[in-house]
Amino acid sequence: MRIIVKITIGLVALVSSFFVNAQEFQGKAIYQTKIKMGDDFKKRMDGSKMPEDRKVFMMQMIKKRMEKVYELDFAKTNSTYKEQKSLVAPSANERFNRSANDLLFKDIKNQTFVNKKETFGKVFLIIDSIAKLNWKLEKETKMIGNYLCLKATTQAVVNNSMNRFRRFSSKEKNKKTDSTKVKTPKKTKITAWYAPEIPVANGPAAYGGLPGLILQLDVGNLQMLCTKIVINPKEKAVIIAPSKGKKITQKDYDKVMEEKVKEMRARYQNNRKKSGSQRHSKRR
Repeated sequence: MRIIVKITIGLVALVSSFFVNAQEFQGKAIYQTKIKMGDDFKKRMDGSKMPEDRKVFMMQMIKKRMEKVYELDFAKTNSTYKEQKSLVAPSANERFNRSANDLLFKDIKNQTFVNKKETFGKVFLIIDSIAKLNWKLEKETKMIGNYLCLKATTQAVVNNSMNRFRRFSSKEKNKKTDSTKVKTPKKTKITAWYAPEIPVANGPAAYGGLPGLILQLDVGNLQMLCTKIVINPKEKAVIIAPSKGKKITQKDYDKVMEEKVKEMRARYQNNRKKSGSQRHSKRR
């Protein structure tokens, strides 16, 4: 009888220890983003009347803007994703649109996110549900670092900010504006390599939903590759949702950004007209 009691107590202690470790489980993954200049982009650049030195400058600027380092601090059911601080001084555009201060919090359990974005001098808290991707699990495998990874593929409409994605419903596809149909947005092929050894349905940016942490993600011409991963680091990160900022849905935030872009475009065109008219008056 005593032996049975001891075994029972031992099993309870073992199970308790397992759940404690599961609750305390945490990790940090570092992702390096890289951009490949596609053929379409190169054709547009070659077909433009832009001088060669200007073309090179534009390509370097795009690569600099897209190729950054990000940190993913993750636990079993939540995570934070942010750009790694750089020692290089930000450009004028980066100071205006301070993406380095953005923070994406994902609640994997409830499939929601809080995305803190600082744009146009305001802090927004975009609160919405995580879009579900229909992943197709493939048979291919490869090693990334010390982890055996499996391949998964899907297609989705991807936003250029690469912090989110969304799929269009049938209603949006057939939506009419000025008696004309809106073109169905083109879907982008997405390839993920995930590690089942790290059992969290998470990954860089807004991506996840696979039976293992995504260590490499190819979204069109953009690649996000995990260059370093630490499981249960000594200094654990505080993984909490940001709380300061104007709360807004993703749809409403997109509308705000569209209006701001229109305003900036109109202002730019007006300034060009003014400068053009001033030059013309001087010649006269």
